[in-house]
Amino acid sequence: MRDYAWLHDFCLQRFGSSQALEAVLPRPADAKVLAEVEDDRYLSLLTRRIFRAGLKHSLVDSKWPAFEEVFFGFDPEKVVLMGGERLERLMQDTRIIRHLGKLKSVPHNAQLILDIRQEYNRFGVFLAEWPVDDIVGLWHLLSKRGNQLGGLSAPRFLRMAGKDTFIPTQDVVAALKAQKILDKDPTSQRDRAAMQEAFNQWRHESGRPLCQLSVMLAHTVNH
Repeated sequence: MRDYAWLHDFCLQRFGSSQALEAVLPRPADAKVLAEVEDDRYLSLLTRRIFRAGLKHSLVDSKWPAFEEVFFGFDPEKVVLMGGERLERLMQDTRIIRHLGKLKSVPHNAQLILDIRQEYNRFGVFLAEWPVDDIVGLWHLLSKRGNQLGGLSAPRFLRMAGKDTFIPTQDVVAALKAQKILDKDPTSQRDRAAMQEAFNQWRHESGRPLCQLSVMLAHTVNH
């Protein structure tokens, strides 16, 4: 495994200057900001991520005002009461994307947010307090207790929300394989733990957030 100094030097050569490199790197939200976001905004964002999977993001985003309307502004206390019959009726609403499996995920994930609220008072506090040195544990929790949050959906949701995370995209996984951190796609908890350990080391060496390290690592892959 190469150290952060190598990663930094590689990216500097690729982008030509520190200013150009910094311009492409994401910035995670402050914990205080994460904690103050209302639960309905997190449910909306979570649902948008689920509907974006496999579709053009612009298509999903253009329909989002209608989603906000049919799901009561994503108030989790209202959404959780939506039964199968109402969701079936939404399949006739041409203003939204009519995918029954994804529509059914919304009340399920509303329940997830309400369950977490009981312990943390608000979902944002839960996200803010989760340690980034075990971000794969948060992916696992969301995918296990939520619905339609497997694969890259949980980490992509967290990136959209501003929670610091790396994302195991094809390029990131290819880079981790090149450094012998992985020998196959990271489908097991063991593989995810190996990724976490590597990112934790780079984070310790650099002081950079996981999201920036993830983007930098992706740029070490030649296309």
